[in-house]
Amino acid sequence: MAKVIDVAAAVIVNPQGETLLSLRPTDAHQGGKWEFPGGKLESGESAEQALSRELREELGIEVLQLEPFLELEYRYPEKRVKLHIFRVLEFTGLPIGLEGQKVEWVNRLVINELKLPTANYPILEKLLALLDEEFA
Repeated sequence: MAKVIDVAAAVIVNPQGETLLSLRPTDAHQGGKWEFPGGKLESGESAEQALSRELREELGIEVLQLEPFLELEYRYPEKRVKLHIFRVLEFTGLPIGLEGQKVEWVNRLVINELKLPTANYPILEKLLALLDEEFA
């Protein structure tokens, strides 16, 4: 049985209703696809701690407030991932791709046209419902 990889990821929506996404490196698993920023949990970390660390390392932002958004497990042919998704409600700093990755704020029309890792589609579905509710 494949080992489960725990991953923490962020849904970050700006006041204009745009969502922050980053582009996966082409040589990575699910490479060349847009994703919700985040990364793997390290030993002894909670999902919240891992997400704060990853966003600091990858985007240069400090998380001030977050809330649980969604938790799901997805089975790829070669591995299983458990996604711990949080909505970042408040942060400091300007998100930039500190690891060379492309980072963009995208509106709901654009986000529907982008290729995402398969495991991200349930997150997208819940996000679109949230955007309908908050930015209709």
